[in-house]
Amino acid sequence: MVIRSKTLRLVILVSTVLIAVIVAIQLFWLQKIYRYEEKQFNINVSKSIRALYKDMQLVNDVTDVVQKEINNPQPDLYLLKIDCTPFTDSLWINLKEELIDFDVYTDCKAAIYYHDKKAFSNEHYIDLPDAYDSASSKAVIPLLQRDYSYLSLLFPHRGAYILKQMYFWIASGIMLLLVLMAFGASVFYLYRQKFLNETQKDFVNNFTHEFKTPLAVIKIASEVLQQPGIALKPEKLHNYATIIGEQTTHLQSQVQRLLQIAYTDQTSLALEKTEFIITDVVKEAITSLQPLVTQKSGTVTTNFTEGNIAVTADRYYILLTLINLIENAVKYAAVPNITVTAYRADGDCCVAISDNGIGIDEAYHKKIFNRFYRVTEGELHNAKGFGLGLSFVKKVVDAHAGKIEVQSETGKGSTFTMKIPM
Repeated sequence: MVIRSKTLRLVILVSTVLIAVIVAIQLFWLQKIYRYEEKQFNINVSKSIRALYKDMQLVNDVTDVVQKEINNPQPDLYLLKIDCTPFTDSLWINLKEELIDFDVYTDCKAAIYYHDKKAFSNEHYIDLPDAYDSASSKAVIPLLQRDYSYLSLLFPHRGAYILKQMYFWIASGIMLLLVLMAFGASVFYLYRQKFLNETQKDFVNNFTHEFKTPLAVIKIASEVLQQPGIALKPEKLHNYATIIGEQTTHLQSQVQRLLQIAYTDQTSLALEKTEFIITDVVKEAITSLQPLVTQKSGTVTTNFTEGNIAVTADRYYILLTLINLIENAVKYAAVPNITVTAYRADGDCCVAISDNGIGIDEAYHKKIFNRFYRVTEGELHNAKGFGLGLSFVKKVVDAHAGKIEVQSETGKGSTFTMKIPM
């Protein structure tokens, strides 16, 4: 089954939503991984500090766990409570070794805070394998007042170090995003190609539909002219010859505008508005379809009680619209009994076309104006055509800022009302 643009647009919409969901999930997991790496970094630093407490006597009672207090007032700052004054050279060596042993490879700025002096002393920069630059040695350790002395450890590049541990996840996320972008571009390209293919197919279908009725009228008229004794009926001969001439002219003049309709996907058409009497156009549409009506032994009744109704619109497009509507009324009735009414209502010029055809279920009233849509339930599946007539009607009416309304029930006929602002 051929996928139409509407279905493809739905596929694109669903794909876009799925891509957005996948990207959101990816960002969520990257955040989760970042939080995990933060937690792991904190655990590794804490293990390093615990090991440092074991290596050196930093508190009076090494068996007292309470004295081995570790504070983490900021994500990149750790405070180790000390009671003793350590030998600094050994302290820095042991600290570096413990950090490396527990996989903490980012640089560290350390200093000892003495409670009695209320100041830092013995600041030292620990150059670890993942040190970033020499400027890190100039990082300023925040001075936090405490009622005890402590060893302060500042990791100035903690955030960058954690992101570095996530390189694999970030790279995979970027690759996934690129793949999704490529997929989106491919779908968009497919949609564009599909649109171009449909435009070509629309041209063929529109061409067939718009030329089908005039050719049918010419065929019927020519058959009448071939009847024996037609020469003895000069009035009838003249009428049908005139119909053939009018339909031929109609076919010739229709080509340029049909091309415009086929190759544009606009809601409005290029209109050439003039003022005319709507009833004259209605009569012209009925006359052009009279052979089809006669062939099915039908009748077309007009109701022009309000006299001449002038309207400013594109006469040619309005004529085509009326021909489409009347043709449908003829097509969907065994013996057509059609009434065409023209009247004014709320500043609009209205033309209502009522028939005694098979009718349309209310569930399909909005869909029947879509391109290529044809009701496939009940008896309508026997109807021929491409589902273009009513789509064209709506396009013309919309271009005139008007409305097309339908009242119909299955088995009770239909009434299509065209309303064009006067």
